[in-house]
Amino acid sequence: MVIINKEFLEEQNAVIPYDNRGTFYGDGVFEALRCYNGKALLFEEHYFRLMSSMRILRMDIPPFFTPEFLEESIHELLFKQGLHKNHARIRISVWRKSGGLYTPNDLSVNYSISSSILEDIFINVTNNEVDLFKDHFVYASMLSTLKTTNKAVNILAGIYASENDYDDLLLLNQNKMVVEAISGNVFLRKGDQIKTPPIDDGCLNGIMRTHIVKQLKKMLNYNFVEETITPFELQRADEIFTTNMIRGVQSITKYRKKSYTNETASELIESLNETFFD
Repeated sequence: MVIINKEFLEEQNAVIPYDNRGTFYGDGVFEALRCYNGKALLFEEHYFRLMSSMRILRMDIPPFFTPEFLEESIHELLFKQGLHKNHARIRISVWRKSGGLYTPNDLSVNYSISSSILEDIFINVTNNEVDLFKDHFVYASMLSTLKTTNKAVNILAGIYASENDYDDLLLLNQNKMVVEAISGNVFLRKGDQIKTPPIDDGCLNGIMRTHIVKQLKKMLNYNFVEETITPFELQRADEIFTTNMIRGVQSITKYRKKSYTNETASELIESLNETFFD
């Protein structure tokens, strides 16, 4: 089942206008949440990012779009799907109502909430080979930090990775600095220093990124900084890992001829599983 504008519908009966602005212009935002036992992890952070994104894109926020309303909608959908006792993925999509060309006639929105099952707790990968994606760049601005439905660079990077047998790719900004992976933020460790690109470099303002940053700042065995990552540093790193809300922390195991360790990522995954699933 899926929720569209408060209505619970069987997936095959869920229909939206062909001219919706999410399809026509990428005029939409979304949140991908991980749920366990019927509750969305870090829900408050997701909610405020969604509200912030809608405000930045000048969308009219419906008065009923309260944290309580969305949290209850998620719980009810999971229950109807029989996923309330499982690990599950929830996607909240919001797009502006049809009408207008580039300039919308109406700033109000439609929304949907969908769900799917996840298999297990956070598990690190054993093989994750990456390269740089150089065909297109992420242009650093406030818009690049939002989770919008306009993800052309990520889509093309995904196709390139699939065609060239890579598990992921690292995206560059217009200054040719490393900003993120296809679907996650990137962290690099050299010795006891761990760094991740600052938001100003153009990376997504990830919910899991924020959580991991807070965790790293508490870990006395590491010195953490938010600092630009150059492609040159990748070959010299001891460890590289990515983060997102659905997969947690994922080690990068190989970049070109360089292989990496995974001890920090494994330590962080253990902490995440204890925090969220114990």
